[in-house]
Amino acid sequence: MMTVLDTIFRESNRVGIREIVLGMPHRGRLNLLADLLQFPLASLFHKVKGNNEFLDDEPATGDVISHLYKKLYSVAQTVDLSYGFNDKIKVSLLNNPSHLEAVNPVAMGEARARQMNMLDNGDVESDCQLGDRVLCVQLHGDAAFCGQGVVTESLGLSNLPHFTSGGSIHVIVNNQIGYTTPAMNARSSIYTSDVGKMIACPVIHVNADYPEDVAHAASIASEYRNKFKKDVILDMIAYRRWGHNELDEPAFTQPNMYLNIRNRLSVPSLYEKELMISSPEIFPKGISDIEEFRSMYFTQLETYLAESYDYKPSQTILKGRWEGLKITKDVSGKSITGVDLNILRKIGKDSVAAPEGMTLHPRLKKYHIEPRIKKIESGKNLDWATGEALAFGTLLLEGYDVRISGQDVGRGTFSQRHAMFVDQNTEKVVIPFNHMASKDHLKIGKIEIANSSLSEFAVMGFEYGMSTADPSRLVLWEAQFGDFFNGAQIIIDTYISSGESKWLMSSGIVLLLPHGYDGAGPEHSSARIERFLQICDQKFDVNSNDPDNPNIQIVYPTTPAQYFHVLRRQMHRRFRKPLVIFTPKILLRHPAAVSEIELMGPGTSFLPILFIS
Repeated sequence: MMTVLDTIFRESNRVGIREIVLGMPHRGRLNLLADLLQFPLASLFHKVKGNNEFLDDEPATGDVISHLYKKLYSVAQTVDLSYGFNDKIKVSLLNNPSHLEAVNPVAMGEARARQMNMLDNGDVESDCQLGDRVLCVQLHGDAAFCGQGVVTESLGLSNLPHFTSGGSIHVIVNNQIGYTTPAMNARSSIYTSDVGKMIACPVIHVNADYPEDVAHAASIASEYRNKFKKDVILDMIAYRRWGHNELDEPAFTQPNMYLNIRNRLSVPSLYEKELMISSPEIFPKGISDIEEFRSMYFTQLETYLAESYDYKPSQTILKGRWEGLKITKDVSGKSITGVDLNILRKIGKDSVAAPEGMTLHPRLKKYHIEPRIKKIESGKNLDWATGEALAFGTLLLEGYDVRISGQDVGRGTFSQRHAMFVDQNTEKVVIPFNHMASKDHLKIGKIEIANSSLSEFAVMGFEYGMSTADPSRLVLWEAQFGDFFNGAQIIIDTYISSGESKWLMSSGIVLLLPHGYDGAGPEHSSARIERFLQICDQKFDVNSNDPDNPNIQIVYPTTPAQYFHVLRRQMHRRFRKPLVIFTPKILLRHPAAVSEIELMGPGTSFLPILFIS
């Protein structure tokens, strides 16, 4: 594995890739951190001895040692690797939960977001494409790659226009066993990599006993990905020398396999033996050179172990695009999010402005465009979709980007949003907000309407990755119906609700979950509000002034003005917290669920509770 990654890093540096986003499970993680990613070994030993990787006054519990990570933007430590080409290359090993493969879409989302940031800021050449400067590398186990459905969902995203990151390199560390399950019981296909056939992904199989062959295979994989910007799989056929963990005895269930393994020289020993025969000049003193190197290495480890007794973690610092924000310990306090009424009126009209000559659907003009213009002009009876459009538009004018993804988000499940217009003759798509102009705003953000595949797990994970890479982008994932979130429960449990407490990983992702007992059957009626209340760690008291630091925010707004303010507040706060919004269905057009434009004007803000007099 180390040979594969070292080769990929070198080849990436050679062709001008600036950043690598690396997602991997626990196996081999500590070796990678210590030997390639320059992780401080005193810090590693500090964690091995059961200590926290964060300071006592930081709002984090930490995580198990096999989940240690090296994050580029949100912790103080970064790794810049030099291979003698171009500038140094930055490598970021993402945090991962215990759920295997859950990190895959997160890594893809973060890789896309980083390259989009470069493109938007003009930090790259004008002809630069997605994947030219940022690479996503995903490591997998053989059993998980063919067994976990999120792998298939993520591969399905890889070539979609709103989800591609320019191709990933997949490295399968194929130990031919999953915990105690042999390959014959782990999959129905011949190869663990066969799932990649769904996207015609080339597969390179290589014997991990031969490091030079492994390096050559990794070089081919890198060249393919960098030329075609498509996914490629490297199936590195190996074996697991020890048990699944420190307490495991693998011979309980695989006696013959482990008899062979224990009678076999390790890969380093095999390669040493080969080099001493083929290249004796490398070791002029023979075996004593190797023993001398090992002795020096273990002496260094002993030094770092001694240093670990006095080691103190460094303060977590938000930097890069996160600079200026904070990891908060108190979310109380009001954000004034109202906007000048003339700006709101202009944005309301811009949100339904179609280009000259575009042929719109007549019902769209009659029931969406014309009524919105009338409501904006009168300032009365603004509906839910209008409140949302005003929130998006004002954030765009302020320079924030907006991305909303999910199934049918362009039109909206209930035909309420219509953030994109489709020409009835040519099927050309126009997004009105991306044609806004203002002489008073130098930089206007862009909105990305990402109609997704029929996936929840991978798409929500992708959006989480997008949100962690850039706090200046409002990232929303909308379920068709609120109960659809349960297909992505792993992302909610292991990232959204706990990422900050485990890793101090901030995210401003917004989940929009339509909820309401107004038809569509027993499943689609409920967004399971009770489940989100159970995973929220806040004691809510609207009258309390005590410091409050919940893991997630949960709101169920009942008016368009409240929805407008909570979306804007998400970006105007000096910190980022996940936000879960239970959105309406029948109330989208209900005459009682409307707001006047003045309730979004100067001096107004989100109110935790609306009191009706």
